[in-house]
Amino acid sequence: MTKSPGIDHDAIRELAKLLDETGLSEIEIQRDGSSIRVARNAGGSDPPGRASEAAAPALPPAVVAAPIASPLEPATHPGLVASPMVGTAYRGSTPGARPFVDVGSQVKAGETLIIIEAMKTMNQIPAPRSGTVIQILVEDGQPVEYGEPLMIVE
Repeated sequence: MTKSPGIDHDAIRELAKLLDETGLSEIEIQRDGSSIRVARNAGGSDPPGRASEAAAPALPPAVVAAPIASPLEPATHPGLVASPMVGTAYRGSTPGARPFVDVGSQVKAGETLIIIEAMKTMNQIPAPRSGTVIQILVEDGQPVEYGEPLMIVE
């Protein structure tokens, strides 16, 4: 078998090594108009002609646990609360204060979920509907972009 032109086998090996070191399930880089994606096989068997990495059997519990914590892609979830602006997200009213909501909190439509500071103005982000907060996707003090997923209310 000949070496494929344009494939950087050394980069692939380095990314695979990085997966082992960090415990990630996949990684992708883009450079000079090309991209390389390396992912662990979370299924049962390897594709024909490939051997499993020695560290791969130790990782399936972490790989399996990730989908449980994030069952759906947040951007497509109907209960997504996205940032209406660019700014800094704060989970509580003041630094060190108790957060407005936590995972599992019951909220009513219009209740404050989070504050986004934009241009020295504190903007309260209300719950779009009543329900339960099932995921919080930002940390306190984290910069957020317009449309970035903040949390999911089911």
